[in-house]
Amino acid sequence: MAESPELVVLLDNDGVPRGSLPKRDAHSVDTPLHLAFSCYISNERGELLVTRRALTKQTWPGVWTNSVCGHPAPGESMADAVERRARFELGATITNLTLQLPDFRYRAVDASGIVENEICPVFTAELASPLAPEAIEVSEWAWVSPAHLAIAIAAAPFAFSPWLREQLPLLTSINAFATVRAS
Repeated sequence: MAESPELVVLLDNDGVPRGSLPKRDAHSVDTPLHLAFSCYISNERGELLVTRRALTKQTWPGVWTNSVCGHPAPGESMADAVERRARFELGATITNLTLQLPDFRYRAVDASGIVENEICPVFTAELASPLAPEAIEVSEWAWVSPAHLAIAIAAAPFAFSPWLREQLPLLTSINAFATVRAS
């Protein structure tokens, strides 16, 4: 039996669910508004995990981004979705999942013309297991301080996802990384 396609939750302009669409069909040059999430994971040294998107990703292939992101399935809690994607993309479990930016929303167009159009709550979490990233999702990863990440983004913004470039200053402004030590 064929596996069901991964679905994304479509939203109206007020953020109210209005149906679903297969993920593979959702991202195009005319992407409808849909629900997503981003999560920034820290380690025991207080560094943030950044990942480089696999070159085979449909949107923003090869750019550096936050630790993990994705889409909750219809009826799935956001916490369950974040934990599911952390296991799938990073082979990892997380703890202390905390909602930091509940209303983050963005629209961006990548070099190929594909649009991201998301209401994307932003979380922080702590790594609770070793990493074993999935190559079809993550080509590289690194641990960095928030301060060093901000410097890298300022020096080469094109190398980072637009959502990371928008989210990092917002997270810093609310002290979301207060427990993360600068190195």
